[in-house]
Amino acid sequence: MIQVLFFASVRDRLGVESVSVDPADAGETLESLRRHLAARGGAWEAVLGSDDRLLGAVNHNIVPMHTLVFDGDEVAFFPPVTGG
Repeated sequence: MIQVLFFASVRDRLGVESVSVDPADAGETLESLRRHLAARGGAWEAVLGSDDRLLGAVNHNIVPMHTLVFDGDEVAFFPPVTGG
């Protein structure tokens, strides 16, 4: 399974902190996983559907959306962040 975590406004808008996704359903990349989740419709599509600003991480590393994902990975989606 791929553990998917949601942070900040992404978590708030979806109303969940995490979900588990079967790797067979996730596709090969972080982008395909994002599209799979967005296909759930409703808030999922609104939050994950087409926001190019959405950031992703795999195993605690911020990565581009074309990064490969594998069984056992921990993935996170979150909005853009700013430093101070």
